[in-house]
Parts: sequence; C-alpha cells; structure tokens
Amino acid sequence: MPQTLVIKIGTSSLTNPSTGYLALSTIAALVETLSQLRQLGHSVILVSSGAVGVGCARLGMTERPRTIALKQAVAAVGQGRLMRVYDDFFTSLQQPIAQVLLTRTDLVQRSRYLNAYGTFQELLRLGVIPIVNENDTVAVDELKFGDNDTLSALVASLVEADWLFLLTDVDRLYSADPRSNPDAQPISLVQSIEQLESLQVQVGDRGSRWGTGGMVTKITAARIATGAGVRTVITEGRSPQNLLKIVQGEPIGTHFEPQPQAASARKRWIAHGLLPAGKLYLDDGAVKVICQSGKSLLAAGIVEVEGEFQSQDAVQLCDRNGREIARGLVNYTSIELQRIRGCRSEAIPSILGYAAPETVVHRDNLVLSGQPSPNSPSLRVMVEEPDLPL
Repeated sequence: MPQTLVIKIGTSSLTNPSTGYLALSTIAALVETLSQLRQLGHSVILVSSGAVGVGCARLGMTERPRTIALKQAVAAVGQGRLMRVYDDFFTSLQQPIAQVLLTRTDLVQRSRYLNAYGTFQELLRLGVIPIVNENDTVAVDELKFGDNDTLSALVASLVEADWLFLLTDVDRLYSADPRSNPDAQPISLVQSIEQLESLQVQVGDRGSRWGTGGMVTKITAARIATGAGVRTVITEGRSPQNLLKIVQGEPIGTHFEPQPQAASARKRWIAHGLLPAGKLYLDDGAVKVICQSGKSLLAAGIVEVEGEFQSQDAVQLCDRNGREIARGLVNYTSIELQRIRGCRSEAIPSILGYAAPETVVHRDNLVLSGQPSPNSPSLRVMVEEPDLPL
C-alpha cells in the first residue's frame, strides 16, 4: 500500500565528522534507497541538513560560524553545492527532485501554510522527491525552526505523512549515550513520550561537531509527529537501506507509536506552526476545566497576562507555576485582557464599552499541549550547554 514518508538526515550522517566533507557513499546509498521507495509507489520527502557544514568545508573553515550573518553566508555557499550533489546522484537514477526552502514564516501565516501544503501535494503527485531545508540565508533568528528535526516533524504533520524517519549517528534511542555509557540500554518501542520519563531516559542535546541537534531535538520532533498521527522512527543514518526493511515491517531502530486520535490540521497548525506572542496564567479552576473537558477559556479564569499581542495571535495558556497546558488563538488584545482578566463574561461589555466575544480562547482554537513540566527531573540532559546551531 503506497504511503507518504518523510526522511530527515542530519549533518553527522551526511559528512565526515573529522573533516566536514560530504560522505558520498552514504549519500549514494540514501539516494538509491529513496529512489527504490518511489518505485514501490511511496511518496517521499527528504529533509536534509548539511548546507552550513558543506559551506564550511568549501570555504576551508575549521570552526562553525558563530554569528548569524556569517552562518547565513556560509549556508548560501553550501546549499548550492549540496543540491548539486543530490541532483547528480538522483539524475543517474532518473528520479526528479525539487528544492524546497522554508522559513518559520511559511508555517506561521495560514495562507502560506496552506500554499506550502498545496506545493508538496503537487510535487508528490508528479512523482518528484522534494528536498527540504530551512532557508538559512534569509531566516531571522527569532523565526527559525531551530533544527531540522523540528522542521521534519512539522513537514510530516503538514503533509499528513504515514512515517517520519530521523536518521542519526546511532542506531536507535538508548537510556543514555552509548558512546560514553557502556550500561546504556536500547529502547525499541515508545508508546508515549511520557514513557521516556518513567524510564529515566537521559538524552543529550549536543550534536556533532558540524551539526546542531542531539537526541533532545529528536524527542521533540517525535512528540510533534506522533501527535499528528505520524509513526516516527529513529535509526542509523549510515545505513539508509534499512528504510526499506522498516517499511516492510522489520523492527529496526526505535519506533514511536502515533497517537490514536490525531489533532486536526488546523489544530496542528496552532500547536506547532505558530509562535506564541504572549502567555496567559490561569487559576486552578480554569486549568482543570481546560485539561479535563477541553472547554473554552473565559476571562474569569485568567490571573495574569504576559506579553504584548493582538487579537487572533497565538498565546500559551499556563498554570500558576508557568507550566504550559495549552495553546490557542486569543480573541482579545493584551491591553484588553489586562482590563478584563478575572471578570465574568457578562461584565466585559460594560468594562470595555463595546460588545466583545464571550470567550477569550474558543475551544475550536485551543490545543492541549501535553508537555511535561519544565521542572520535571526525569528527562535529564547530559550536556549542560548545547552546541551553537549551524
């Protein structure tokens, strides 16, 4: 049965870790595998890192760029070279490809989000393999995806994929880093992200010398993708031929089971496509009603307003301790909410002097976050300070 597959490969798999030069044998194996998947009738999207790493190698740089301007310049050098290599390999197998460069703005604005969806659908209908990367050359820091693991999960959610494969430098998720801890235990199946907390899994947030990620970003990506109903697999990037075996049912890598009831496309856009412009802190009663019943948020339940935002901006809904419980589109500006927070709905028109919506965030525009507490000690990070992103 034809399926839609999103494959993300990281810089650590695409390049030689000591030199930063492209690992051509890995790329050749990846291209051959993806072409075979296309021949089997599957729709395939590749999310590829490596532009900055390739640019560094091309320019003879021995250190990662540390300023945004230099990083963007190096990405401009590397992106063209990376696509040239992909095009040469795919052309030899008669497989057409397309370059798709995205910024966070493409997913923040609803019209551009829908346009991106339409573009992907047409490319897949034409039998093309889209090769996706963040548009590092123009993306500003506050509107960046942060890493391609997150980007791949958002793309998988956008196109309603069946599979998301995160190819990395280890063969699966372990209870600790197997490269430094001989007692690390492999994890083959994760039924929910909360399971990792109960297992006391330690995940590092440091990527390779040339990469940006680590296992933390892959766990985040798995949370996004599985919430959209996408089965997610972490497996070794140096063995891309395993993708065929996994699709055929072999238990390779770590599988994250999709949630049985995926959120609608609109709610996935609210939850992951938008960047919150502010926070609303709620009393215990409002938190209980939203978390247990999924009801709309009323002004009476708001105890504090943080940030400056306009009506229809995205906001985080938090409990008194600052733990995010939900996100949603707000019906009021921050200035209006400062005046009506804690008030009953029937009193709002007299306070503001004009008719206003009964709800602050309507339940149709509200998505439960399902995030663990930021103070939870169970999901520990082995490296205190992450690498600067490439």
